[in-house]
Amino acid sequence: MSESALLRVWVDQDLCTGDGLCVQYAPEVFEFDVDGLAYVKGDDGELRTDKGSQVPVPAGLRLDVIDSAKECPGDCIHVVRADDGVAVAGPNA
Repeated sequence: MSESALLRVWVDQDLCTGDGLCVQYAPEVFEFDVDGLAYVKGDDGELRTDKGSQVPVPAGLRLDVIDSAKECPGDCIHVVRADDGVAVAGPNA
């Protein structure tokens, strides 16, 4: 994967265990909602609570987001290449 490849990320709330590692790794991208589950945040900082909502991964947070997907106990964080949807981290990578 090239350094310039754009990534997108989403959280499968059906698998989220609420451990919060993703929020610790990248609070600019992940946040808990009132249900205790993690969701992604858009560029505007608003939670995307629709099932399967994807947001772009900021270039400076690529490694943090990939690490959060690798370390997630619920195996619920999906990081994909924006151009073709190929998984680069998470359960399908």
